[in-house]
This record gives sequence, structure tokens and C-alpha cells, in this order.
Amino acid sequence: MLWPATVVGATAGLALASIPGALLGILLGQVVDRRMALESWADLRARLKGAKPSGVSDQDLLFVLLGRLAKSDGQVLEVHIQQARAEMQRLQLADGEQRRAIEAFTRGKNAQDGLRLPLRRQRGQQVVCEEVLRSCWRMAWADGRATSTERELIVLWGKWLGLSRDAVVALGAEFEPRSKSTNLQSSVNYEQALRVLNVPHGSDVQTIKNAYRRLLSRHHPDKLVGAGASPAKVREATEKTRELHSAYAVVREQRGFR
Repeated sequence: MLWPATVVGATAGLALASIPGALLGILLGQVVDRRMALESWADLRARLKGAKPSGVSDQDLLFVLLGRLAKSDGQVLEVHIQQARAEMQRLQLADGEQRRAIEAFTRGKNAQDGLRLPLRRQRGQQVVCEEVLRSCWRMAWADGRATSTERELIVLWGKWLGLSRDAVVALGAEFEPRSKSTNLQSSVNYEQALRVLNVPHGSDVQTIKNAYRRLLSRHHPDKLVGAGASPAKVREATEKTRELHSAYAVVREQRGFR
């Protein structure tokens, strides 16, 4: 993270008063960076020209994070898009709000926004911070596995939100598959995967996609969370969702579509 005013302050302070001056310049520069929301030289140039720096608003932050996670390993999958839609449903976003969320998700995929300052603004709001991180963990586990890149991103974001690494990891444990559950993608064949998706052999690609999306919508655990269902029911729905993800991955690989 490049904090331009901090760099300028440290450089000027060093030139004027050696090490003590550099330390004072760093402190003053950090104050300027935070108050003016400067995270890059582009932000500083924008401020000097009288424009506001391009930052992430609190309203857009969640879906920017989700987009960043979805793209973190190089490719955004259908399950990531479905998970983003599920978050929109969970939050009961209106049509205009959904369009804005989609735009924020796309911004997140492009990784053009600094996230440290927007996340730090949420500090002190414990419930809000934990819900943001739960949404991030749901996205990380959407394809049945949370990669090391995804995990480290969420831990870093949790740090900026003011949570310890242990606290962030504990939130993620709510969404991890149970150890006794099997990896459907490696243990079932194509015919079994079709049965999980409830589609007949020989179905066209669009029929398979529609069936998958319909079942995901029906069984997604986010619907139960909002309805006050028991933890056991939420876990059951989570396992069913992962089963659908894995079955769809088997069929997709067999049929050669995305």
C-alpha cells in the first residue's frame, strides 16, 4: 500500500531534519493520507486538481470484496456469480441496488481500488465487520474449497477491520465442510452427478445450467439464515449446496462447457 503524503512527509522531513524530521513527517503524512483518503499517487494528483480520489463507498464495499475474492485465483466461475446473487437476495436488494452491486463486483474483479481505508472505516462496528467477513468466507467456499490466496486475503481484510487472525479464521470455520464429508467431484461418476442435478442423460447445456441454478436457489443456506433456521438446518443446506457445486463441476468437465 503506497501512502503518498506519508512518503512526501518522510522525504521532506529527512531532508530538513534528518531522522527526527523523517519520523515527524511520517506522522503528519499519515494524518493527511487518512483524512484525505489517499491510497495512491493517482489519488494525490486528483486531490491537487480539485477532484475527489476514486475510493470505495461503504455501500459498494461488500461486493467489491466479493469480486476481488472471486478473481483472486485467476478465473471467476459460475458458482462465484451465483454466490454474489445469493448475497443480493440475502440483503434483499432492490433492482437499482442490485445493478450497483453488480458494478461493484466487477470493480472488485478488476482490482483497481484500495481497500484498506474503506475497511478501516468499519472498525468498531463488530456485527457489521463479522457479517462482511462471513459473506467473504461464503464466497471463498462457493466452489467447495477455500484456497490459500482467498484465506490470506480474508485474514488481511479482517486485520484492517480490527479483528485478530484467530477471530477471522473462527468465522470461516462455520462454512468449512465437515471432515467426514466426501469430495463428490472425485468420488462420483458422471451419471451420479446428473442424478444430483436431477437432469436426464443427454440434456443440453442450457438445461443443465438452468437445473443447477434452480437447485442452488432452492437449497442455498443464506435463505435459512435470514429465516432464523437452526444451525443444523443451515449446515444441512450448506452441505447440499456443496454437493450441487461438485456435481455441476463433474458434469461441466465431462461436457466441456463453462
